[in-house]
Amino acid sequence: MITIKQMSNILGISSTTVSNVIHGKTSEVSKETVKKVEKLLKKYDYVPNINARNLATNNSKIIGVAMNFVRDKYENFINDPFTSELLGAIEKSIRASGYFMMLYISDNILEILKYVSTWNVDGLVFLGIQDDDCKKIKQKYKKPMVFIDSYFHEGIKDFVNVGLEDIQGAYEMTKYLIECGHKKIGFFTDNCKGLDYQRLIGYQKALKEYGIHFHEEDVILIKPVEGKIDDSLEKIYKLSEKYTAFFCMSDHYAVKIMNYMTDKGKKIPDEFSIVGFDDNIYGQMARPALTTVHQDITKKGEIAIQYLVEMIQGKEPENKTVMLPVQLVIRNTVKNLNASK
Repeated sequence: MITIKQMSNILGISSTTVSNVIHGKTSEVSKETVKKVEKLLKKYDYVPNINARNLATNNSKIIGVAMNFVRDKYENFINDPFTSELLGAIEKSIRASGYFMMLYISDNILEILKYVSTWNVDGLVFLGIQDDDCKKIKQKYKKPMVFIDSYFHEGIKDFVNVGLEDIQGAYEMTKYLIECGHKKIGFFTDNCKGLDYQRLIGYQKALKEYGIHFHEEDVILIKPVEGKIDDSLEKIYKLSEKYTAFFCMSDHYAVKIMNYMTDKGKKIPDEFSIVGFDDNIYGQMARPALTTVHQDITKKGEIAIQYLVEMIQGKEPENKTVMLPVQLVIRNTVKNLNASK
């Protein structure tokens, strides 16, 4: 590829002038010279050397994204519709901000730290970090960082976290089911940590408010990995005689259950009701369309990158905890038991 030095020799101008045109610093360069340089750049299909520019500015223009997942839960983390939508929003926002993205996914926080600490990135986004892992991150990594959907001990307040009103969303949905006459409501999840635990709190809060006793067996755990999912779905099918409604912690699981139950001859919502959480494309395309808790996943990614870019530029955020609102989306998977009386 042609160099700046070679172009300056061809045009009979200084290398500095060519470099200024390449980087848009044309206030002191004549329009005629700018046109000559741009014509030559086009002729040779010139691409600036990003590494050289980054070394000169001491910035890599790269933002790292580190995702911590549970191996028993996922074979492919990005297959999850929530993750893919969030990751797409993050990448788009990073690109729009003039940066590039590097991605690392692992179920081992120490492995994540081992690799991302060696990256020459200007900042990091962490997804799915819990409890004491944040302390390990802070000890190892000193550049700007933003967390998404991460839950820390109350005493830890030094981290920027973009999350959701998970408790409120679960509370409102459980309340809606109760007001539709449902008192036997199964809580369906694959874990009781982080955001799922927050949603469990909201579910329990609504039950208590309406005088419905909570039993530990009402929390139904699924094993979602290949080879174990069918056993979990069969267990849920049998439990559908015990409960009138299932509250699933993701639309992904809700639709899986709906499909399995339908294949077994169960009618939704006539024979049992089901609701989800997220309002992703699965729930929107399902038939009957899924009643769920809506969250703006794209906005979550956009805000995280906005905060991180501002921190990279030296601006300290005033509000380090962002909790995005939720809203109920009422569709066709809940039967009003009061209306049938």
